[in-house]
Amino acid sequence: MGRLVRFALAGGIGFVADAAALWLLLSATPLGPLGARALSIGFALCVTWQVNRRMTFSPSSRGIAQEGARYGGVGVATSIVNYMVYCALLFALPALPPLAALALASIIAMTLSFFGYSRLVFDR
Repeated sequence: MGRLVRFALAGGIGFVADAAALWLLLSATPLGPLGARALSIGFALCVTWQVNRRMTFSPSSRGIAQEGARYGGVGVATSIVNYMVYCALLFALPALPPLAALALASIIAMTLSFFGYSRLVFDR
């Protein structure tokens, strides 16, 4: 149970990083909500890898490059789900603020990512 709580905390940190990057990109660049989110997801993925390997799961027995590649693979897969849910929400509910769509999509993706990271990356 403790690992799940730490994972949720790491996810919260990743959410803040994602939301901050999304807000910054939307307010400081000509990118729209879809393009800005594609970049903010990448930033959040880098942040959560470092938090998860130090706080949630501990570094794996693999080298950092192999661990990073596995983390990235799971992260990209769950990020695609996250992005698809985010886009679907914005298209279905045009009045929904992008940050609200981000929150809902992130909750769904978090469930998938926990199982992927714990089984395929950190072997826990």
